[in-house]
Amino acid sequence: MSVLDSWKAYKEHNDAAAKDQLIIHYIDLVKIIAGKLYIQYNHNVDFEDLVSNGIIGLIDAIEKFDPSKNIKFETYANFRIRGSIIDQIRNLDWIPRSLRQKYKQLEEVHDRLSLNSGGSEVTSLMVAKELGMTEDELSKLYGEVTTFSVASLEEKISENANFSVTNENIDFIPEAIVSKKETERILTERIDQLPERERLIVSLYYYSELTYKEIAEVLGISESRISQLHTKAILKLREGIEDYY
Repeated sequence: MSVLDSWKAYKEHNDAAAKDQLIIHYIDLVKIIAGKLYIQYNHNVDFEDLVSNGIIGLIDAIEKFDPSKNIKFETYANFRIRGSIIDQIRNLDWIPRSLRQKYKQLEEVHDRLSLNSGGSEVTSLMVAKELGMTEDELSKLYGEVTTFSVASLEEKISENANFSVTNENIDFIPEAIVSKKETERILTERIDQLPERERLIVSLYYYSELTYKEIAEVLGISESRISQLHTKAILKLREGIEDYY
């Protein structure tokens, strides 16, 4: 049975076997999305758990997708699969409370200094002084909170993009599409404003999907330095979203 035949059998006759065929056909999409998130969260979550939760999102997408709409299923499913995985990661509370507190303090300092800087770049020396630590100690802190910074940016985008994975037919809601595109535009602008090395790290990490180790080899610096620069970049991107909304 072809994919088109499976869609027809499931949507017109609620054929359970056809639904199973669709799940099997699109399972690789789940693995691709789970793999990207596994890298983004710096391997701190179980890959099989990501896939399992992605399958929940896939099933939800298959059940709610309307083939008569002028949109590819992969486009529709991508959002729900990714959303299902991220929601579960948040529910796991896998990040220690102490790390959350450190990151929150770092966010508050960056926000305060950015507000008072008059548009000038917030330097590591300024942040270290505000926190009462040396620049070496601050570098270590950046490295410690790098994983949580990725989760924080994901959450900030979800909070401000004005839509939720629980929305019905999300890809067919005009205001959701506009909001999503506007958020992407803001992020693109903020990425372009990053210092060259931070911009390159963001590009290699999110678009080329390289690991810290691979990026370190490309740039000829240590993995710990990559994590520090990555965290600094994410803090700036998060501020950009907050400033706009």
